[in-house]
Amino acid sequence: MIRSVGTAACLIAIAVFFTIGCGGPTASVGGSSEDTTAEVADNDCGTLAEGDGKMEIVVTSSAFEQCAPIPQKYTGEGQDVSPPIAWSNLPDGTREVVIICDDPDAPGPEPWVHWIIYKIPADLGSLPEGIPAKPRVTKPSGVLQGQNSWPAPKNTGYRGPLPPPGAPHRYRFTVYAIGVRLVSPPSLTKKALVEDIRSHVLGEGQLIGTYER
Repeated sequence: MIRSVGTAACLIAIAVFFTIGCGGPTASVGGSSEDTTAEVADNDCGTLAEGDGKMEIVVTSSAFEQCAPIPQKYTGEGQDVSPPIAWSNLPDGTREVVIICDDPDAPGPEPWVHWIIYKIPADLGSLPEGIPAKPRVTKPSGVLQGQNSWPAPKNTGYRGPLPPPGAPHRYRFTVYAIGVRLVSPPSLTKKALVEDIRSHVLGEGQLIGTYER
């Protein structure tokens, strides 16, 4: 009987230890910085596709390399301008290109959205840095931008990384090749845009950058 009680007490103590030791902080949505506290493991910067994982398109930037830190200029601590993005190896039949930039390390149910830009001509091949934060872009002509995860009035166009101090976060720039010319209005949310392009995606590619404060 004494041995049984002692065993039970030991099991309870172990359960309490792991309950406390394995717990983590939580975060609430809001404020001017990203709602994210998740840490990025070392060397954990692989492809983070949300679709079927067909990474056919080659996505690059003259500002940073794959899995490398994003320069401060393109973050909320710097000039907060969009980085230059280029793509190649588009599938045959591509009519337009869509780019979505988000942070998959946010602890909420959806990644934190940094940039939604669409109706990019397939033959363009790249975007320069500093795309104006407007729903309709004049250069390149006809390009539209959607809503990021920040509150209005700064929820249109690109908003750069601004994670809480202490842990690096990944920022994925996903390029989608679209087989039709989209008939979509400006200022779409990520959810609405994904629904519009869902049945028209011919291929995709991804460039991932990191940032830590």
